[in-house]
This record gives sequence, structure tokens and C-alpha cells, in this order.
Amino acid sequence: MNSVKPLRIGIVEDHSLFLQLMSSALEQVADFDVIATADNVTEAKKWFEPENLDVVILDIELPDGNGVGLGITMRRRNPNLGIVLLSDRDMLELILGLPQDVRAGWSYLTKSSTKSIDSLASAIRSTSRGETVIDPTLINRSQARPGTGIGSLTNRQFEVIRSVARGDSNQTIANDLGIAVNSVGNHLIAIYDALGIPEGKNARVAAVLEFLQDTTRPSALSRTFSD
Repeated sequence: MNSVKPLRIGIVEDHSLFLQLMSSALEQVADFDVIATADNVTEAKKWFEPENLDVVILDIELPDGNGVGLGITMRRRNPNLGIVLLSDRDMLELILGLPQDVRAGWSYLTKSSTKSIDSLASAIRSTSRGETVIDPTLINRSQARPGTGIGSLTNRQFEVIRSVARGDSNQTIANDLGIAVNSVGNHLIAIYDALGIPEGKNARVAAVLEFLQDTTRPSALSRTFSD
């Protein structure tokens, strides 16, 4: 008998149909339990109990406030709460602007990615473990800024850290690149050293944030992702 407790999920989304579809889809995932939904900041603050949630999915642009600010408030009530931000636009600078005390365990997905329940579920699970997952649509088009820490990495190291930013596990990275899992670990150690990041439980998060800081994306990505 499976005794693993399901992840308790809350969703804040102001488009009622999208909220219903996402909630229904996530309820079909065996290890998920959607226990709270809201369509605005005021409602979420009134009804959500962060202490009883493992992950909250937040639309960034809400009619009465900002999903990022709401997430910061909720995280400070529950330091272990994972937060997945949703948007139609590329606003990754919001991740970089998070206060130091709440920076781990935030992910950023475009709403188009939620069409794949498997991708969304994987991002939710990773976020619940304190990892940071960035939408592959954004990450795959990222280019290193010359003269930065990320820009100094070898091509293979850049491939590895880009995969980490997408939320890929070491095994997935190894499979995709055709190398051993141990080699992925060795590449990560070298990457942390090149970026001046101490090894530890938050090293992956710090490396992803550095990746976001040291890369650019084509300006076309500032458009919405509805098409």
C-alpha cells in the first residue's frame, strides 16, 4: 500500500475556465491533492492557509494585486512552500528580484506549458523539493552574455546548466547528452566552482539564478505566449 502523502496544492488564477481546467487536470495526478483555489489576491489571503500547502501556483497578474507579492507573503508564513509562477509573458526579472530569504523553491512557467500536464506535474514536484524550474521555451532560447560567469563556461557546461534550469534531473541530462550520470555531477561541480557557488543543497538554485542573470533572450520573447 502506498503511504506517500499527496502534495497539497493551491491555485490562484483569475481566468475561471483556466482555473477549473488546471485544477481538474491536477486532481487526476495520483500524488496531487488540490485543496484550495482562488481567483484574486484578497480571496487567497482570506482562505488559503500556507502552513497546510506544499506548493502554490500563482498567476502573476491578478486583478487586485501581484502574484509575486502574494507568494512572498505566503512563503514567509511557510518557509517550505514551493511557488510556481504563471504568466503569458517573459518576466523572468521577477525571479531575480526576489528577496534573499525566499529565493529558493520558485519556478516560472508560461501558461502555454500548462497544456502539458506531465510537464506541469514535473515542475510542481521539483518545486516542492526547493528546486527552481524555468520554462523550457525561455531557457532553450537563452544566450550567454559575454564576459559573465555563464559566458565563461564551456559549451558542454552551458548545456548542463541550461538543462538544470529546465528542471531536468542528472539522469535526464545524462540521457539527453549521452554521458554518464557521474559525468553530469562532475560538470556541475566545475560549474559551481566557475561561478563561485558553494556546494550545498541550494547550489542548483543559485546556479539557475546565475544562469538567468547572465543570459539574454531574443526580444521577441517579450510578446505573449498565446499564439
